[in-house]
Order: sequence, then structure tokens, then C-alpha cells
Amino acid sequence: MPRQKVRPEILGFTPYVPGLSIEEIKAKYGLSTVIKLASNENPLGASPVVQQAVARAAGQVFRYPQNHTPRLCAAIAKSMGVPAEQVVVGNGSDELIDLLLRVVARPGEDNVVCYEHSFSIYGLTARLCGVEYREVPRGGDFRLPLESLAEAVDHNTALIFVTSPDNPTGLAAKAEELMVLSGILPEGTLLVVDEAYMDFTWPPEEYSMMNELGALGNVVVLRTFSKAYGLAGLRLGYGVMPEWLAEHMRRARLPFTVNILAEEAGLAALEDDAFYSATLEAVFNGREQLLKRLPELGCQVWPSQANFVMFRPQRPAGVVCEELLKRGVIVRHLKSFGLPDNIRVNVGTGPENTAFLKALEEILNA
Repeated sequence: MPRQKVRPEILGFTPYVPGLSIEEIKAKYGLSTVIKLASNENPLGASPVVQQAVARAAGQVFRYPQNHTPRLCAAIAKSMGVPAEQVVVGNGSDELIDLLLRVVARPGEDNVVCYEHSFSIYGLTARLCGVEYREVPRGGDFRLPLESLAEAVDHNTALIFVTSPDNPTGLAAKAEELMVLSGILPEGTLLVVDEAYMDFTWPPEEYSMMNELGALGNVVVLRTFSKAYGLAGLRLGYGVMPEWLAEHMRRARLPFTVNILAEEAGLAALEDDAFYSATLEAVFNGREQLLKRLPELGCQVWPSQANFVMFRPQRPAGVVCEELLKRGVIVRHLKSFGLPDNIRVNVGTGPENTAFLKALEEILNA
């Protein structure tokens, strides 16, 4: 039998654990209907305009896509008001996180900095790339610890990750706060602002760094089509960054990582203003409903600028999640984020939100 040989970093590796699927819950509990409010997906599904565009492109799947998806880069640049040369499209923003580490951070020498209880892909990818991953404690009440991030940086820090709005808390940093952070970083350190949930902030101009990129040379902004545009299953994201970095990213990446259907879906999504507006309306209304009703049920709730709400029930969170599953409602127990007392629920449709709140009330009053 050949000797097993893997890199030392892999031996203690903990893989990313996604939430349970609807099919898994149906089979486990013998349910015919399940409401999924665990993965921060679009409550309205996918735009009919996008579905039509994907159907029209289906006959072309035997062709290779155009490398680096220049048409979509140009459309994103136009939509965001940035130069197309600064846009890099990826197979989900996860690919761009991985690629940033590979391009910028030197294995065994550099480090990346983030804060605790955050999106696990940052640490997972850093360790996979052989780069030291440093976490700093959050501020009080899970506040984003921008000052602590700055203090944790040294001359070997390649990247700082900040998710804003944050997952899983829903808290967001103001753009002016992030500009201050970018201004005090050492030369060569990049601030990566993951704006996956930025579409759901209000007012967005107070939070997004997109409009500030022209004046900053050390900031990368990541966005995704998975949330507001409803394309989670097609894996499509993008980054806007300094032109020199975008050029190195394009050189280093594997070819054809964004498929033809995803590109056509992205192009159609950017043109479908009606669906985008309907999504925001559904999320804003549903979020308001959750933020109002959850405290009435005795839950501690954190303010949210995202399409989800984090709360802490009076009963053990694991028990509440299990009881919700038995009633056909999937939410996210935040044990995997290191927050075993908390639950994250994303905004669904009106009937889904009402069904969740009714089931939760039954459980908490039992």
C-alpha cells in the first residue's frame, strides 16, 4: 500500500459544513413541505428574465466560454461606475478570496487578519494556502473590531478581511470607518471588504466602499450574484480592485472558471431592475417583520443591514433549531460560527416569515 502523503496543513483540516438541504430534511423527518431560511438565499428565487436567458444559452454549453468573461466585466463596470480593467469575475466570490491569497500572500511568511465568528472561508482558504490566519476578538455586542484589526497588523500582513454587512450578525461598518482603516495600514497590506450583502443596506452610500475605490490604492471590494440576484446555484461573484492587482489575478487564475450559463445569467440579472427592486422590497419588509416580532417572543435580536437576522432565544438554540426542523423550517444554528447560543434566520417570502414566527412561538411557549 503506498504511503499517504499530504501537506501538514491538511492533516487537521476542518472542512466547510453547509446547511442541510430541503431534501435531507424531508427524508429525515418525513415531511412533504419544508421552508429553508438557513442559507441567505433570495426569497423570490431566480428572476424569470434570468431563467429565460439561461434557457436560450443552453444550446451553447458545448462551447468554451470566453476567458475572463469580458462582456460581464464591462456590464458590471457600467453598473458600478468603475473601470472595466478593475473588475475580475469569478466562480463565486469564494474563488476570488482563494485567488487573492494565492496572488498576494507568501506561504510560510505572510499572514492574513480577520475577526472571530466570521465567514469560515477566509480562514479555511488561508490555511489551505499555507498562510497564517489571525483572528482578533470582536467588540462588545459583536461590534466589528476595526481598531483591533489595525493593531493586529504587522509588516507581513498581506490581507485584512472585513465582511460588511457582517455574516452572521448583520452589522455593517460605515464607509468612512473603513476608509480610516485603509489609511493606517502598512504599505503592501490590502483591505478586502466583502460586500456580499451590501444590496440590503440603507442607505447604501453610507456603507459601500465601491464609490471610494478611485481614491484608495489598497482596497478590494468583493460582491456576489448569489443574494440579491438569486444566482447562488450558478456560482458567480466579482471583485473590484486596483488595476495592477486585477491584471495579476487574471494572469494567475485557471481558465474558464465562469461558465457560459452563469455569464448569461449575470448579464440578464444586471438588466432586470424590476426583479432587483422586488427583492429589496421583500427583504426590507420581511426584515422589519422579524426585527419587530422576535423581541416580542422574548428573543434577543441584533440590528441587521443584511437579508437575515441573528437572534438568541430564551431556550437553548440547538433545541430550538431541532424543533423547527421537525416542523419543516430550516434555520442556521450558529454553533459552526462559534456562537452556540445564537440562530441566524434569513428573510423569506411573507408566508414563509409568518410560518417561521408561528412555529417559533409554539416552541418557545411549549
